[in-house]
Amino acid sequence: MKVLPLIVFLAALAGCASHPATAPVPAPQAAAIPAFSRNPPGGLPTGWKPLVILRTKKPTDYKLIDENGRTVLHARAEGASSALMHDLVVDPAMQPELEWQWKISGLVHSADNTHRATEDSPVRIVLGFDGDKDNLPFKEQVLFETAKLVTGHDFPYATLMYIWENRLPVGTVIDSHHSSRIKMIVAASGPQQVGEWCKYRRNIVADFEKAFGEKPGKLLGVGVLTDTDNTGETGEAWYGDIRFVPRAE
Repeated sequence: MKVLPLIVFLAALAGCASHPATAPVPAPQAAAIPAFSRNPPGGLPTGWKPLVILRTKKPTDYKLIDENGRTVLHARAEGASSALMHDLVVDPAMQPELEWQWKISGLVHSADNTHRATEDSPVRIVLGFDGDKDNLPFKEQVLFETAKLVTGHDFPYATLMYIWENRLPVGTVIDSHHSSRIKMIVAASGPQQVGEWCKYRRNIVADFEKAFGEKPGKLLGVGVLTDTDNTGETGEAWYGDIRFVPRAE
């Protein structure tokens, strides 16, 4: 992939965790992720912002809806791709357990996240992490510096995504074709639970170490992403609240 499209891709997936180039990252604090369920139906949730992948791409439609008396986030992508993001600064060692719920109406049938041309998923949880970019290979350092010059923002040292795959086993780590600093972990696979609410609890420290072979830095942002722009299919999903699990639970 050429440098400029790759910069745009990083900006899109990791924009939730970008900071002005001159601003230091704040010190991590105990944090709560704004709950979708605390909002009334209609519009977008408080504390979250839309992030368009490319202006030439059709954006995913996100909207809060009522489902059986609970407000959840509905996502529909028709050959589309955009995200919703929330900024935060968290020490994952202090809040390592992340919990969320999601539901899909069907698989993106021709998606295969091991190939760039078919890299789509009906649901994704996206996490952006801080780190020392000076330790990265020269090629990656050049990419980040170029992105900083083009956009005026620093981008996360690493991006970790939880996805729903079609065939690969749960727990599989997929290397992104766009950058070695983007990894995907298969949280769900196959059609068995399509149409059902599925609840997950993951240790993001352990998952980061498994994916990247090192300890994570500060968590800078969390996002949701339903995308079907590569396959051109239609994907529909519902997201429940995303939260850090207190140590007492």
